[in-house]
Amino acid sequence: MRDRIQRVADAPAPVIVTGETGTGKGLVAKALHADSRRSEAAFVSVNCAALPENLLESELFGHARGAFTGATTERPGLFVEADGGTLFLDEIGEMAPALQAKLLHVLENGTVRPVGSTKPRAVDVRIVVATHRNLAQAARQGTFREDLLYRLDVISIDIPPLRDRREDIPALVEHFLRAVRAQYPSSPVERLTPEAVKELERYAWPGNVRELAHTIERLVLLGQTALVSLGDVPEAIRRGAPGAPEFSGDILPMHELERRYAAWAVGQTGGHRGRAAEKLEIDPKTLRKWLDAGD
Repeated sequence: MRDRIQRVADAPAPVIVTGETGTGKGLVAKALHADSRRSEAAFVSVNCAALPENLLESELFGHARGAFTGATTERPGLFVEADGGTLFLDEIGEMAPALQAKLLHVLENGTVRPVGSTKPRAVDVRIVVATHRNLAQAARQGTFREDLLYRLDVISIDIPPLRDRREDIPALVEHFLRAVRAQYPSSPVERLTPEAVKELERYAWPGNVRELAHTIERLVLLGQTALVSLGDVPEAIRRGAPGAPEFSGDILPMHELERRYAAWAVGQTGGHRGRAAEKLEIDPKTLRKWLDAGD
C-alpha cells in the first residue's frame, strides 16, 4: 500500500481510498499529498456525511453575497482554498446526487461556480475521495452516479482491515506508545510485555487501527507501573481475542457448519468474498456454494 501511494502521489488523476471505518483513510490521503509536488500547497479535507446538502454545496463551491438568507459576504469555497493542492472528500458515498453532478462538472472542466454566481472560476485541484461503502453497488442501486464513479475510479487504494495484517500490530503498538507517552509524560508506562502484545495480536480489532490507538492510550493513562502486563489488557479484548467461531450445542450437519464458517470468514474480511475465499484457500465458486447451503 505504501509503495502504491508513492508511485501515484504525483499523478493528477483522482484517487479512491477504500477501507473499513478506522483503517486510516484520512492518513492515506495526507500521505498522497505529502509525497506529491503539491505538498507545499493546501491540503483541505471535508466529511461529506457531516453536513446537510445545502451547507456542503456552499462549503465546497462557495457562494456569492446574497445567494441565500445569511449569505452576507462572498465565500470562495474549499475548491478554491485547495487550488494548487489536494482536496480530500471523505465519505463520498454520502454525497447527494445533485452535488455529485456538480463534482463531476468540476472534474471534467476544471472550473467551479459558486452558489448564486454566474461566473465560473478555474481551479487546479487533485481530488482524493474515501468511502467505506461499495460505490459500484451504490451505482447499480442508483444512489451514486455511475459516470462520476468512472471519473473518480482511476486509481484505487484499498486499506486492509487490521485483522488481515496482524503482523503490523507490534510496530503499531510501539508507534502509538511513543506518541501517547509524549502526550502524557507523567505516566509510568514504558512498554508492554510480550504476552500483552501477543494478546493484542490475537484480537480481531473491529474498530481497526483507531481502536488499537485508543486502547494504547487507555493502557498508558491507567497504567501504574513501567510494564503493561497481560492482566492490564482490557477484559473485552482478552475475552474476544480468539476471534473465531465456537462449537457448542447440538452437532451440526457439515453443510451447515460450512455455511456458518463461510459467513464468519466473509464477515472477518469486511464483506470481501474474494479475500475470504483466498484466506480459506478455496475458489470463489466453492465459497458461494458454502454460503448458499441450506437455502
